[in-house]
Amino acid sequence: QVQLVESGGGLVQPGGSLRLSCTASGTISSISYMVWHRQAPGKGRDFVASISSRNITTYSDSVKGRFTISRDNARNTVFLQMNNLKPDDTAVYYCGATGGLWGKGTLVTVSS
Repeated sequence: QVQLVESGGGLVQPGGSLRLSCTASGTISSISYMVWHRQAPGKGRDFVASISSRNITTYSDSVKGRFTISRDNARNTVFLQMNNLKPDDTAVYYCGATGGLWGKGTLVTVSS
């Protein structure tokens, strides 16, 4: 079974950028959808972005225009480029795939 491992989280100042990576232990080229969700402290898990096998992307309204999701099938990796980060973006970010696969998450903290 494919396993997902997120990386790239950390502490960043407001207005800064981070790029998250989600690397799969197996091929992702046949996976229909790869997604990023996030869970802020004390809140539920929310959708952030998704990308289909045909590279069709969708975003939540809260990140549209600031975040970009992409996938590199040759490297079995999905990325989330996050620009102009805000304190409200502070959360644990989870990578997921069709079939209910989820990684363990990576923490992003936006603070001055």
